[in-house]
Amino acid sequence: MSIRVHYFAALAERVGCRNEEIDTAAATAGALVDELRARGEPWASAFDARTHIAINRHVAGAGDAISDGDEVAFFPPVTGG
Repeated sequence: MSIRVHYFAALAERVGCRNEEIDTAAATAGALVDELRARGEPWASAFDARTHIAINRHVAGAGDAISDGDEVAFFPPVTGG
C-alpha cells in the first residue's frame, strides 16, 4: 500500500526530510516505525518511545491500523511553558 509520511520539527531535521510517499506492508503505526528504523541511521535513532504519531490528523498509538492512502505524521514531544 502507498501512504504519505510527514516528519515535524527536530524529527524532520534528524531524518533530513519533511515528507515522503512510501510503499509499505506495515499494518500498524508501530510496524511502520519498525520499518523506518530498519533503514539504518539516521532513522534507527530518530524514533523513540516519546515520538508522537497521528494518522489522518488524529492522534494515534503504535497499535493503530494504517490503510492505503493514509497520512501518517511523526513529531517529537512538545514542551513549553
